[in-house]
Amino acid sequence: MDLKLTGRTALITGGSKGIGLAIAKSLAAEGCHVHLAARTASELDKVADEIRTRHKVKVTPHPADLADGAQVKAVAAACKDVDILVNSAGGIPRGTLAEIDEEKWRRAWDLKVFGCINLTREIYGPMCQRGKGVIINIVGLSGDRPDAHYIAGSSANAALIMFSRSLGGDSIRHGVRVVAVNPGPVETEKHIRDTERLAQEKFGDASRWRDVMAGLPMRRAALPEEVSAMVAFLASDHASYISGSAITIDGGLLSDAAIGVKRG
Repeated sequence: MDLKLTGRTALITGGSKGIGLAIAKSLAAEGCHVHLAARTASELDKVADEIRTRHKVKVTPHPADLADGAQVKAVAAACKDVDILVNSAGGIPRGTLAEIDEEKWRRAWDLKVFGCINLTREIYGPMCQRGKGVIINIVGLSGDRPDAHYIAGSSANAALIMFSRSLGGDSIRHGVRVVAVNPGPVETEKHIRDTERLAQEKFGDASRWRDVMAGLPMRRAALPEEVSAMVAFLASDHASYISGSAITIDGGLLSDAAIGVKRG
């Protein structure tokens, strides 16, 4: 399927690794020019060179801490004309209410929740003025799966799902679509580290990390490319009637009881 994204421009946050990087590569493969935002300049420069070389598109890195409102505004000012915004930055630590103190909770939400909301606000206005644009928020399955042991993350994701649904139900009147994507476990570098730790605890052998996921319906996590393919489709005009929706990518996962490791 030709997604007809050639020549469009996208801003992807968290674009130097994991799901964000996979999304950047998928959009570039479809002919999109990409802006990548993440904290570490050296990592951004490395992946920018890789994407340019492979896909022959323009790639612009933006080293920034999107938990900082001023830095959000600076990135947005440099990317105000993008056709697509993908908010993929931010990870929230697991823990109970007693384990996640105020400082940890606020620090995590400043990036994952307020970073997304603040950047969306800055990019959304120009999109409305042009009468077109797509905003895709990478959230997480835990927003629909209450978990007292991931309470900060579940609460954050629930908020971002409702944010996306609320905005997307009205934004379409201005020609702008807003969608949330909720992955379950995804085989990123962080996921592998987490499951290696769990495998060491459970089996005494970190190399058995894939066995940690034996209880999942597909006996594995999603690949980042399986998430990024959905994002590329949602960014295209083939998905022009989708706004205010939350798309779940969970491999048939029906309950928290089956989850060994969740996406943050």
